[in-house]
Amino acid sequence: MEREDLLILYRHMLLIRRFEEKSAEMYALAKIAGFLHLYIGEEAVAVGAITDLRPDDYVISAYRDHGHCLAKGSDPDKVMAELFGKATGLCRGKGGSMHLVDAPRHFMGGYAIVGGHLPLATGLAFAVKYQKRDQVVLCFFGEGAVPSGQAHEAFNLAALWSLPVIFVCENNRYAMGTPVQHGIALYSDVAETARSYGIAAERVDGMDVLAVRALTHRVVENVRSKPAPFFVEAMTYRFMGHSMADPAHGHYRTKEEVERERSRDPLVVLRQTMLNSRLGTEADFKQLEQEVGEAVAKAVRFADESPFPERPSLYEDVYVE
Repeated sequence: MEREDLLILYRHMLLIRRFEEKSAEMYALAKIAGFLHLYIGEEAVAVGAITDLRPDDYVISAYRDHGHCLAKGSDPDKVMAELFGKATGLCRGKGGSMHLVDAPRHFMGGYAIVGGHLPLATGLAFAVKYQKRDQVVLCFFGEGAVPSGQAHEAFNLAALWSLPVIFVCENNRYAMGTPVQHGIALYSDVAETARSYGIAAERVDGMDVLAVRALTHRVVENVRSKPAPFFVEAMTYRFMGHSMADPAHGHYRTKEEVERERSRDPLVVLRQTMLNSRLGTEADFKQLEQEVGEAVAKAVRFADESPFPERPSLYEDVYVE
């Protein structure tokens, strides 16, 4: 990839990282209520997969959705305002952290029911094929969604009808709240589940944005030209706990493990690759830090200064043009 392309990838990941860090800070200050699941550590998956899409391709996600929404091009101001529950948010303050939607950018939402959105991704892909269009659908979910019945139904119908949907499993090794607790068995057999339905599957290093980008580029072109589902298992790792209600390293993993995994930080990996290849300089990264820092600070000011929804609007539908 060219130097400018690499800097764009780095900027996208940096924006997600700083946005999430600031979100954690705002949660601690009680500016954000409810649940908050951070994407810190997994940025390479969203950025590597989404930035190669066309603007009219669809993306759908689960409750850890901030990174996917930002990677699809949503305005950080409106995303932060939605987390604050403000009227200027993407969903007029009615969705919150787990339910971001940006229909004009074809980001079709985050969903809090584990695995509940996989049939929706299959439905989107069915609509694309039925209307003889050539978009693709990217569906992001964690490995904890794979045992759910609706996931198997979605895989089955997508394979049966040869639908243009790419299932992207962000396998962070700890499937929370599932029959197989903490991903002990899921860790090794996630992709095999898709193959059992006749869906082609491939594993990728989800901490390497260039590896994710290369695989996604190839898969997207294949699915677009000859519709058929594909399953990507991105091996990744979240540096924070499951949610803001979870300790930094959780009760189910050690501090030493988390620190060891931080050595594979996707931002550090790409930065070092660019420096070693002389495709980026320290000045480049310093400038990006300043630009992204200002953008995130602006998003917080916008959210903080925005009004809460008026009481009558609580009874109105949210319609996004």
